Amino acid sequence: MTTSSPAPRADDAGSGRLGGLLARAATGRDGQAWSDLWTELYHNGTLDAAHPLVLRTLADLAQSGEAETAASALHLAGALLVQADQRYETRDLRHRYAPEVARLLDAANRWRRVFADRSDYCWLIEAVLNLEGDVHWAEDLFHGILDEEYELECPDPDGCASLWVVLGERGFFSAAEDHALTDDAGTFPLHPADPRALDGLGRRLHDLALADGHEDVARSLTYAFGEATCPECERRLSVVGQIIARYG
Repeated sequence: MTTSSPAPRADDAGSGRLGGLLARAATGRDGQAWSDLWTELYHNGTLDAAHPLVLRTLADLAQSGEAETAASALHLAGALLVQADQRYETRDLRHRYAPEVARLLDAANRWRRVFADRSDYCWLIEAVLNLEGDVHWAEDLFHGILDEEYELECPDPDGCASLWVVLGERGFFSAAEDHALTDDAGTFPLHPADPRALDGLGRRLHDLALADGHEDVARSLTYAFGEATCPECERRLSVVGQIIARYG
């Protein structure tokens, strides 16, 4: 098992490609450059996320005055750090670039107060958690809030079928997979957490969303940190607990 991240590659061609993509992304007018950076740094690793240009440039872009570019930089930087944590089972990349990570986190906390769009805001909060590095399932938590559903497993030891937890415009309920998109009677209402009873991460995220003017996100978080009912065995289960069990 690999337990340490590799040293940056001294690949002139790769450095040229990386520098070119970062320069194009910095213009704020080249969405393809951001797509290529995600593909080559995050998805297939043809470019080296540990290269000195990466986090340094992303931190520069995050501290720039252009909101969309900053948000893109923060989203990518957070994802790269969490991926490195998980892939190499070490926080070496964070430690190596600690000043850049601190700059990124500072920028993320400033920018999250600016974005009125719900999706942009959720990506910024996800980036904050990823940059802090203590929660490795933030992506799955916020993707469920944005997609308005989670696909989870019942913790019953006898092994129930998968269940869907729906929260949003279609309502707030759990259902068997086959019934997730219907009005079938085999649905069960969700049980949101009382905001006053929330603690830890749930309380922090709920309070941040309210303070930043995102009451709808705060409401969704009470359901994510609340309970659902398995439609097979009717057992109550922690939604966030099963998010962690499946994706954490």
